[in-house]
Amino acid sequence: MITAIFICPVRREPMHSVEEVRAVPGRGLEGDRYFHGTGSYSRWPGAGREVTLIASETLERLRLEHGIDLPPGAHRRSLITVGVDLDSLIGRDFSVGPVLMRGDRHCAPCGYLDSITIPGVCEAMKRVGGGLRAVILTEGIIRVGSPIKPHEGPLRGGLTA
Repeated sequence: MITAIFICPVRREPMHSVEEVRAVPGRGLEGDRYFHGTGSYSRWPGAGREVTLIASETLERLRLEHGIDLPPGAHRRSLITVGVDLDSLIGRDFSVGPVLMRGDRHCAPCGYLDSITIPGVCEAMKRVGGGLRAVILTEGIIRVGSPIKPHEGPLRGGLTA
C-alpha cells in the first residue's frame, strides 16, 4: 500500500507531500521535476526515472541500524510503501491503484543525499536498500492508501514473469 506521495517541481528543492498524483506514461508524476524534464538526471536518456518507490520498512531499518532518521521526503523517492517486497517487482508488471507499472531496477542512492541530509546516509542506504525505479505503463491517479499488487500472468508485450 502507498503510505505517502512526494513530488518536487524543481530539482534540488525540498520534496513535498501530496495526497494524490496523476501518473503519465513516458512522463512521470504530474508536477514532479522529472515529469517536466528538469530533474538532475533528465539530460541523460534512460528508463526508470518516471517514478521511484521506497519501503517504509527500509526507512525504519535505516533508523534502527544506522541511527539515521530522515525527515519526510528527504529520501528523494516519490512513493512510500508498506508491506511490499519491492525487490520482487524488478522486471515485473504491478499495479498501484489503477496505474500499471513495471519494476525497472534498484534505485541506487547518490551522494547528493549526503549533501542535503545527513553525511553517511548514502552509504547506509546502500546497505539497507535505496528502493525501486519503475516505468509507468498506464495513466491514472495514485492516492495515499492505493494498494500495490503484482500483475499475474503475461507481462505487457507477451513476456512472462
